[in-house]
Amino acid sequence: MIDRRLWLLGAALAALSPRIALAATMSRITAYAFTFKGLDGNDILLASYAGHPILVVNTASLCGYTPQYAGLQALWTRFQAKGLMVLGVPSNDFGGQEPGGKSEILQTAQGDYHVTFPLTEKAAVKGPDAHPFYKWAAQERPLEAPRWNFHKYLIGRDGRLKAAFTSATDPNDPRLIAAIEQELAGE
Repeated sequence: MIDRRLWLLGAALAALSPRIALAATMSRITAYAFTFKGLDGNDILLASYAGHPILVVNTASLCGYTPQYAGLQALWTRFQAKGLMVLGVPSNDFGGQEPGGKSEILQTAQGDYHVTFPLTEKAAVKGPDAHPFYKWAAQERPLEAPRWNFHKYLIGRDGRLKAAFTSATDPNDPRLIAAIEQELAGE
């Protein structure tokens, strides 16, 4: 009798599991749920870029990787018209390498590297005070959370986290470019 009950329970769960999986997928939070405060004071709603890939990069002005601003600007220039959004998120979380305020961040990003893609206000990207986007991303990909400045998250056209690239991954890296092109193509 017990075996029959277990078999019936297993059959019932098997029949329900596709529905449960679909419901979980439909209700999962995407990147579109998050907003950043822009360095210009305006809100940057990721939902405004629904249907487009978004490259979110935590930046810092005094880092050995700071020259990646030039490569990020090149990506923005190359792919913006095709729908890519690049978003720089200044953070002082790693090595205290973003100690300044708005004017210092702008001097580095726009003055030194001629960045035209949007920048957010300085935000925490790790720990209990991390911006909600970064808490979500760390939950989505716990082994790929930022470990240093210029970590890159690629958000797909569906708002889901598609890929993460370490700080050492140059913006011109063929793997990053291929991932962006794949998302732009809708594959």
